[in-house]
Amino acid sequence: MPEATEERSLRAADIILQEDLARLILLGNREEISANASHWNLQHIHKAQILDPKDHDRKEFFAQMLFKLRQSKGLRIEQARIMVEDPLYLAVLLIKNGDAEGEVAGANNATGDVLRPAFQIIKTQPGITAVSGAFIMIMPEKTYGDNGLLIFADCAVNPDPSAQELAEIAIATAQTAKNIAGIDPKIAMLSFSTKGSANHPRNDKVIAATQLAKALDPQLKIDGELQADAALVEAIGQKKSPGSPIAGRANVLVFPSLEAGNIAYKLVQRLANAEAIGPVLQGLAAPINDLSRGCSVEDIVNLVAITANQANGI
Repeated sequence: MPEATEERSLRAADIILQEDLARLILLGNREEISANASHWNLQHIHKAQILDPKDHDRKEFFAQMLFKLRQSKGLRIEQARIMVEDPLYLAVLLIKNGDAEGEVAGANNATGDVLRPAFQIIKTQPGITAVSGAFIMIMPEKTYGDNGLLIFADCAVNPDPSAQELAEIAIATAQTAKNIAGIDPKIAMLSFSTKGSANHPRNDKVIAATQLAKALDPQLKIDGELQADAALVEAIGQKKSPGSPIAGRANVLVFPSLEAGNIAYKLVQRLANAEAIGPVLQGLAAPINDLSRGCSVEDIVNLVAITANQANGI
């Protein structure tokens, strides 16, 4: 946790340590963390490993490691020595070196700042070109999805994914649905058209992505292009796409662009009072997850638990 001096993060760490959800490495100034823990009456922070990025005996080791990884991109050793004092860079170097298995950040940093070190150092899984962000949406009303549980993607990373990238996002989100949410994924590839009701290149991209996803994983339960109501409401789905195994039954919604996905999850979270857990980052070679800067303590606890499960291969 590279934002350990931030209040919500430190309060979340205390809960995580109390409930033994994960082993934690807190990155930040040791005195500041200890003083804040005392001020906020946090009783379990002493159970964590605390590492000050600016003052520890492995700084030069990680500077050399970063230099070797990035020298082909023009990085100088003097720059590397400065960069390893950034908790976001130190976090991914700890993962790369095997000292940690996952990272949760973003309560106090923009998504781009969290992802940049991960892209540079951890990189993507073999065969994956698109990193994406999924939200586990828990609805107070149980009408839609899997008893009120839905997965939305991509809501965090790709502004305008290609058909290939959209297909990879669908496959990765199916894995998140199975491994993290514990549901059998039924994937709707969303658009403003259902089965050719409108003709536009943006629809063509979704249709192509659906076909590519089926080719990449023939066992995938997927259909598209579908409008959101056709994906979620059975009567509408069967009217607009008769015989579809997904229409009206979808529990995974793959959005055609980041603007659509990000707007949708925030509207559902606020207007429907849904719990939005994530984003769970998909496609990276290690579990690195980015928080919304508007996150709550509970959001951080939930995402750390998910990250621990990812690290354990659950």
